Amino acid sequence: MLATVSRLSLLAVTSAPALKIIVVGGHPGDPECGCAGTIARYTQLGNEVVLLYLNRGEGFCGGAGLGHCAAIRTAEAQKACQILKARAAFAGQYDGRAIVDARHYADFAAAIAAEKPDMVFTQWPIDRHRDHRAASTLTLDAWLKAGKSFALYYYEVAEDTMMFSPADYVDITSVESRRRDACYAHISQQPDKWYPKQVEITRARGVESGFLQAEAFLRHSESKRGMLP
Repeated sequence: MLATVSRLSLLAVTSAPALKIIVVGGHPGDPECGCAGTIARYTQLGNEVVLLYLNRGEGFCGGAGLGHCAAIRTAEAQKACQILKARAAFAGQYDGRAIVDARHYADFAAAIAAEKPDMVFTQWPIDRHRDHRAASTLTLDAWLKAGKSFALYYYEVAEDTMMFSPADYVDITSVESRRRDACYAHISQQPDKWYPKQVEITRARGVESGFLQAEAFLRHSESKRGMLP
């Protein structure tokens, strides 16, 4: 059964205490690609959102040398977060060399726990990019280690996410311009190549949910339900 956002649920978010939300992504730009509209809706309502990037995008930054990529893409992430009124955080891994082992499970779980989130959004585990898959796996482990204390949702990104069947939708029509600006803050990633494809997705999700544009999510079947904006 599809879960769309009603006026009643919007009023509930508005009147409820502020939420703490983490959006996990493999690289700078991933949370923005999949969730920027929802992030904008959350912060618009006074909630606190942290974008937790697995790395600083060391592996690619357009024509610049790789030695400059971390600084360039960190600055782009900070700009995107400023647009979304969110906060950037980095998990300290290296682009393209994601490690999933006992130490990195523990470090990532500690980073999540330190934020005390009410909700966490992360990338879908069936994905073309191994860093995306690593981010998803590390988040799932952190959720289990935390005793499933926060709501866990998955999101999709253009070109990479496979076999994604969402059940929850957020209307992003009113914040599309902020969503676009946040994605285009990652100019080194050539957003003209992938942003139109993400818009195709949000328009298709809008058709499914009855909005002009929507971002879509899937809640873990054992997770409590979080408050969507």
